Amino acid sequence: MSHGCGSGGCGCASTGNEKETGASTLTAEQAVAYEALATAMEAAPVAQSSQAPAGVAQVMPLAAINGIALHEVGQLLDEETLRQRACTELLRQAAQQAGLLSSDDMPGTDGATSAAASAAIEQLLERELPIPEPSEEACRRYHEAHPAAHAHGERAQLRHVLFAVTPGVDVKQLRLRAEAMLIDLRCADDGGVRFAEAAKQWSNCPSGQQGGDLGWLTRADCAPEFAREVFGSAEIGVLARLVHSRFGLHVVEVVAREAGQQPSFEEVRQAIGLTLRQQAWVNALRQYLQLLAGAAVVEGVVLDAADSPLVQ
Repeated sequence: MSHGCGSGGCGCASTGNEKETGASTLTAEQAVAYEALATAMEAAPVAQSSQAPAGVAQVMPLAAINGIALHEVGQLLDEETLRQRACTELLRQAAQQAGLLSSDDMPGTDGATSAAASAAIEQLLERELPIPEPSEEACRRYHEAHPAAHAHGERAQLRHVLFAVTPGVDVKQLRLRAEAMLIDLRCADDGGVRFAEAAKQWSNCPSGQQGGDLGWLTRADCAPEFAREVFGSAEIGVLARLVHSRFGLHVVEVVAREAGQQPSFEEVRQAIGLTLRQQAWVNALRQYLQLLAGAAVVEGVVLDAADSPLVQ
């Protein structure tokens, strides 16, 4: 039985010992939710400088929050990294304004924050984002609307084409290529021949040599963000959306599914509560960041901003 590509480096088959890079500004419980920041704050692509005339040196714009640089002069970061740094800097400065962090604390231009800043941001979020426990009614509604979300033993036979996000890659162009591939493969009606050929030619996963075949996988075999997009539904065929993971963009085909055992509400009540709290926390964080961005001088990166506390 196949279990993904075996590398653990494409999202399809987690080895369980991946190490995240960069300094964390949140608790372990908030880590998954914080991964949604870049997407939540994505309103438009990062501003890019226009092509300089021949013979004239091109100077890359310096991204900054209230005059605090997010990177070295001349350094070009991908959109996601730049937005993550901007969100972290907004929170760091808010912690200083709240008196939770010394005014002497300064971030590095490599995106790292001090241990004191990480602790202060955690305190700030605990104070500014109180999340109530979800009601019994809300949990039951979620359970009824997502009957397969907590199924035991669910499996799916998958194929994918991975467009890997690596340092220096043009993420916007990569996404355009992946979206074009998605449309092409969804329109194919040849029994999967075109999908296999595309995987062999374009996929950045070792499974590409087998036409993108990952075999039968369970949630536990996959990176969490990959599993959330693939499992818990009845979709068959090439999914209508790109699947995003920490490794890149995936065009995914579900060849077959085996439904797992459906647990009772009482068995999953606690897990549903945690899911709803996390969703509420992400929404509250997005609104809070919108307010911070609306009150800040933001340069070199475009963030969704609001100047009113009545943010929906």
